Amino acid sequence: MTTQVIVLNGGSSSGKSGIVRCLQAVLPDPWLAFGCDTLVDAMPASMRTASEGIEFAADGEVTVGPEFRTLEAAWIEGIAAMARAGARVVVDEVFLGGAASQARWQKALGDLGVLWVGVRCDSAVAAGRETARGDRIAGMAASQAEMVHRGVLYDMEVDTTRTESLECARAIAAHVD
Repeated sequence: MTTQVIVLNGGSSSGKSGIVRCLQAVLPDPWLAFGCDTLVDAMPASMRTASEGIEFAADGEVTVGPEFRTLEAAWIEGIAAMARAGARVVVDEVFLGGAASQARWQKALGDLGVLWVGVRCDSAVAAGRETARGDRIAGMAASQAEMVHRGVLYDMEVDTTRTESLECARAIAAHVD
């Protein structure tokens, strides 16, 4: 089956966004890129501080509420609809719920060709990137580094601890049909 969607899952500051940009450069066809940050940024500011929406604790823990889940479900279905309409899509995700998060995507993408990619990075390296970025809550990278992979099944994994985004993107591109 032709790959229509590439789902990258990894913790905050693991290098997913860099890989996405490189994938768009190395893949022969145009691919649209969407990430969980796109979803959060599209939400009203009031949902970024409410228990019904998404909350970012001072220690980096992220919790989501029912209104977030409702909008997330619509967003996931929208991305699946774009792929069904002929767009090729790369998704930059953080599976806060591990296998349950993947199951939500699998349900929406069921009939599509999907390449599931785990993006791993040593928690200390990710934490260093988080500090250098300056736009993340300290502790988010370390808390998510392993949690997002629990129970998730991948077609392949890459590790950005010592591997550059371009090399990871080339490895992923080699698995795209």
